[in-house]
Amino acid sequence: MNTQQPATKEEMNRIELVIGKILRVGVVISATIMIIGLLLLLITGKSGYAHDTFPTTFKAIFSGIATLKPYAIMMLGIFCLILTPVLRVIVSIYSFYKEKDMLYVWITTFVLIVLIISFFFG
Repeated sequence: MNTQQPATKEEMNRIELVIGKILRVGVVISATIMIIGLLLLLITGKSGYAHDTFPTTFKAIFSGIATLKPYAIMMLGIFCLILTPVLRVIVSIYSFYKEKDMLYVWITTFVLIVLIISFFFG
């Protein structure tokens, strides 16, 4: 038997604030990383890669970051931007769980699984 009480209105307001902060901070962090990569590109005048190529795998991105390649740094910024809504989905699962809305917990969990699968096969 589940004796846990549904979340109060104040708890839900706090969760909504956390979700908003996640989205804002994620965008700011990714924009900052992209600007650093762009500045490095403008300063060096080189992308760090041959013409018409850029890193597309995690291994290529992280090895490019280790050698300060501007395109790799910008790709990290894009990755962070893509990761931001995924974090929002995770917090939403928690939010729906606190509200005792199990249908939306399962639906949002399914969305998270689809997102994770798309990262590996997309």
